[in-house]
Amino acid sequence: MSKLIISENTGIRCSLCGNLSNTFIQEKGICICDICIMQSYNMIKFSKKKQRIQLYNLPYPRDIKILLDQYVIGQDSAKCYLSVAVYNHYKRLLRLNNKNDDDDVEIEKSNIILVGETGTGKTLLAKTIARLLKVPFTIVDATVLTEAGYVGEDIESILTRLLQVADYNLKVAECGIVFIDEIDKIARKGDNPSITRDVSGEGVQQGLLKLLEGSLVNVPPKGGRKHPDQDMIQVDTKNILFICGGAFDGIEKKIAKRLNMHIVGYAGKNIQNIDKDNLLKYISPQDLKSFGLIPEIIGRLSVLTYLEPLNRMTLRNILTEPKNAIIKQYIKLFEMDGIRLSFDEEVLNFIVDKSIELKLGARGLRSITETIMLNAMYEISSFSKKELYIDKDYAKKQLEKDLM
Repeated sequence: MSKLIISENTGIRCSLCGNLSNTFIQEKGICICDICIMQSYNMIKFSKKKQRIQLYNLPYPRDIKILLDQYVIGQDSAKCYLSVAVYNHYKRLLRLNNKNDDDDVEIEKSNIILVGETGTGKTLLAKTIARLLKVPFTIVDATVLTEAGYVGEDIESILTRLLQVADYNLKVAECGIVFIDEIDKIARKGDNPSITRDVSGEGVQQGLLKLLEGSLVNVPPKGGRKHPDQDMIQVDTKNILFICGGAFDGIEKKIAKRLNMHIVGYAGKNIQNIDKDNLLKYISPQDLKSFGLIPEIIGRLSVLTYLEPLNRMTLRNILTEPKNAIIKQYIKLFEMDGIRLSFDEEVLNFIVDKSIELKLGARGLRSITETIMLNAMYEISSFSKKELYIDKDYAKKQLEKDLM
């Protein structure tokens, strides 16, 4: 039991500041003066007030999308869905902080699933959102998750990373956002439900259900495998927003099959209005079920949206327009060595054409540019001139040398 002592000329020094004090709290030989107590109280009060101000300064969906446009080219539909989901998540947290006992309306969270080809910007959207948010945000890879008892990471390790981002502040972590990448890699391998343990398919989906729905989960604080003697942190996932992303390679066949089933008699004329180059825009929860996601997990990912395949113009803009565009990054790298780097317009078009040819999406732009610039970066110390101009012949020669 702590003792409050108020007297004159005690001759006792504060354990924190070291000053003599007449008013202090004493417990187990530790003394804290009244000044340190007041300073600690004001620090805690200011910290809580600061957090409340952040929740009140809500960025509107339109503002979030404008910020996303500076880093991600195209994908307006996916940006709108993400912006609205993040904004509603903020409002939900704000309402929970100021909820009245008489208000019996409970706003449920809307988890999101993003479907798009590789290199279309799913992970980039998530990372860009992470820069803009004032709540804990983490990106995890579903491919490393396994059922308990197998080599790999437990499903609860997702929340371990969120705790680490929140500096193990439990209340803050329970208001965070988690992006689960490669969600399609844990799809069920067959059409029939598994009656045995599935190391990385249906079993992992079953384990994710409790996280997505909202429940109390025992999380190992340092990650890794769980064992009986390990201390656990109990995390409530009710207010954690989950955003899932996956390429779902081959799901276009499922969509095409479903669309053709509805062609009866003269209704076949409607098939001409279908965009065959972008079947993902017609995706539905039924297609995710056919691909291998169990109905329970589809129901908990209530918002389904897609990312459009990148055309030639979009890829060309990705090279130069965003704040962190690939070409801007290389120009900055050479600038740090005092060399002015510039590219011919034909080189940029050549890089885009090669990326389309190899079907690598936006990721292909970086790998192709890296191949072209590798030799120049290796020989950077021997440059006699302070300018470097990259033309198409040089780019073509470097790429052909690598392919050979």
